[in-house]
Amino acid sequence: MNVPDSRNVICTVDVVLLCLKAGSLHVALLRRDHNPYAGVLALPGGFVRPELDQNTSDAAVRMLREKAGLESPYLEQLATFSGQARDPRGWSVSIAYYALVPPDLLDLTAQPDVTLVPVDVPRALPFDHREIIAAAVERVRSKSTYSSLPVYLCGERFTLPQLQTVYESLLGESLNKVSFRRKMDELDILEPIQGEMETGRANRPAQYYRLKAGYRDQLSLCNRGLSSS
Repeated sequence: MNVPDSRNVICTVDVVLLCLKAGSLHVALLRRDHNPYAGVLALPGGFVRPELDQNTSDAAVRMLREKAGLESPYLEQLATFSGQARDPRGWSVSIAYYALVPPDLLDLTAQPDVTLVPVDVPRALPFDHREIIAAAVERVRSKSTYSSLPVYLCGERFTLPQLQTVYESLLGESLNKVSFRRKMDELDILEPIQGEMETGRANRPAQYYRLKAGYRDQLSLCNRGLSSS
């Protein structure tokens, strides 16, 4: 790998790839194959390549494709992390993004280098990746209180009870069923999938929903927080 001249600023992109596993938020880490920190788990990331990337968003999309084998249904710039001390190779700047994926899109058998770890379990990480993950988790949980963001952790189809469970997992609290459904109506992002119901349950079948086409890559906002009655 070509390492930038130490007299220049190192410019990289790092991606916090998040998904729900067993009801808790997990982050994807990859074992680094080169120094510094060869063999250590870290966020997927790498150098911005001007010949390939029109901007840092392009670089983040490329990182997910090359290192995790997927296209994220939701990708958002998080923050810039920079300084002399964050990278032993020299003064560096990383433009961090976070991505949300449903668990079935992350094929760990096809990507054996990817490891999912719970975000709430402290872990030593290289560079300032622990700080980047903490910032991403805070952003996701904050936005989950007033937006449609958690929908991107669901699959192509889901029931309203399943979606409510995703919100509750992120917010760490139970939500009133009637209030939650009223907020989903306010967001106006879902459409029923005609003729598709969840069966095999003791109670009555639940309708399957999906995101409306116009909201596949943008958020909808509530006037009040989801935990409000």
